[in-house]
Amino acid sequence: MLLLRRCHGLTRFGHVHIQSRHHLPPAVLSHAARLCSTHDNTSHRHLSGFSWKHGLAGLLAGAGAVIAFGLHRHEAEHPAAAAAAQTAESSSSLPVFGQEEVSKHRSLSEGVWVTFRGGVYDITDFVAMHPGGEKILLAAGGALEPFWALYAVHNQEHVLEILSEYKVGELCAEDLKKQEPAESSDPYSTDPDRHPVLRVNSLKPFNAEPPPEILTDSYITPSAFFFKRNHLPVPQVDPASYQLQVEGLPGGAVTFSLEDLKTRFPKHDVTATVQCAGNRRSEMDREKQVKGLSWGISAISNAKWSGARLRDVLLAAGFGPDVAQWARHVHFEGLDKDVTGAAYGASIPLNKAVSEEGDVLLAYEMNGEKIPPDHGFPVRVVVPGVVGARSVKWVGKIAVSAEESSSHWQQYDYKGFPPGTDWNTVDYKSAPAIQELPVQSAITSPADGALIDSSDGFLTVKGYAWSGGGREVVRVDVSLDGGQTWQVAKLRSSDEAHEAPPPPGRAWAWKLWELTAPLPPPAQELEIICKAVDSSYNVQPETFPPIWNLRGLLSNAWHRVTVKIIEG
Repeated sequence: MLLLRRCHGLTRFGHVHIQSRHHLPPAVLSHAARLCSTHDNTSHRHLSGFSWKHGLAGLLAGAGAVIAFGLHRHEAEHPAAAAAAQTAESSSSLPVFGQEEVSKHRSLSEGVWVTFRGGVYDITDFVAMHPGGEKILLAAGGALEPFWALYAVHNQEHVLEILSEYKVGELCAEDLKKQEPAESSDPYSTDPDRHPVLRVNSLKPFNAEPPPEILTDSYITPSAFFFKRNHLPVPQVDPASYQLQVEGLPGGAVTFSLEDLKTRFPKHDVTATVQCAGNRRSEMDREKQVKGLSWGISAISNAKWSGARLRDVLLAAGFGPDVAQWARHVHFEGLDKDVTGAAYGASIPLNKAVSEEGDVLLAYEMNGEKIPPDHGFPVRVVVPGVVGARSVKWVGKIAVSAEESSSHWQQYDYKGFPPGTDWNTVDYKSAPAIQELPVQSAITSPADGALIDSSDGFLTVKGYAWSGGGREVVRVDVSLDGGQTWQVAKLRSSDEAHEAPPPPGRAWAWKLWELTAPLPPPAQELEIICKAVDSSYNVQPETFPPIWNLRGLLSNAWHRVTVKIIEG
């Protein structure tokens, strides 16, 4: 609920501040906000892992009814505030800040700053009044635009007017995108900017995932929050000179420009989930140490991809029945290269590549816009239902072959091994490369360690579920008592209320799920568990030891979080 309702003193303080915010010391504002946040430790139903230091929440993320209350109150008490603020801005010269300075303000102690359309806003004193509760700080130190794309209720004129009252400056022209000077010798110096809300697993190459608390707020993941998995520096590709080379077919190599892909082939749309093979590796690592990036539960995202079908391009390049008699694989090579000039590469089975029902795309759009650099601009492969490692980004070469790709990432990585295999005994040739992924689900809310207010006697649990190979998730079972009893969650398969279900075997996108159930009495601590079941009745394994492997891949045991119950 709105902290405003429990902190009348701060409410009045905040309204005074709106009128004369530059006359009040920031320390006073921060102190007042902290007093409010500690006034009643049960003010928030889910204070799960709430940390001012790391900044949880994004402007603006409230429910419609609650934000309407705040906006109505604001407009009633300050009918001329927005107009006055706009007039003041237009007639005065505001200071100019760099992104580096903005990024320093990500907590109440340092101030909470955000940017929007080139402006810099200090929203420190608005934090306690924000209807979205603990999500207000997710955007701290960064841009609002991705959050407003996710929480579209805020894209209204009166919300912009309220925001304008907190404007303190302008973002310098060269920092409209966050960037830091880098040495020209650094191969990562031209990497794109990323949103600061992402939880970084490695900087060079850049690998990061969104916080779980926003991962399932939208069926379609905004590209800014879509998990980032890079193996090498992000290449800079000129779309005007881009060439896709197709080899291994009769008649020799054929090249296609970006314009060719857009005009010579029908445009297809596919909504598909992409999951890293190492998603949830950190949980498997707690059982026994594994090697790899410590991904949480958010190395998975869902997007609408648009582009030319791979099948159509291969047919245009000369693929036919004669080729199908000897070919078995289709190779992809990216334009991202290491210091030796070796490119990232992978391959998929030919039947997946050329099947009319395989839906493999050479995508040039993501969520209705050109694909961002981190996700493969100008063209990437999207292989629905298959591990993300095969959806090669910045694809520059395709080859039809009788043999699997010889790439390191096909032959010496992204393979599953039995629990008894260690680094002294591993034989990479003994295991096939991962293609389709197993059934998966995870709880995104509440977070592990959350404090749950028991006042209304109910608990809401949310999460995602997905299975590889186009197998549809048909059920998610949730337990609030450590697996003793189970309840079935409600599934959501799109943002459209009446969208038709996917054809059998082509359920490429995840399902979001939710369960609201009575708290089991008496309880001071709950272990919440989820497990998904797909259309082949595959179900997640109960524990990690039977599926443990030295690389921490295919980590899909029951997901568990423990929460504490507090008196309301």
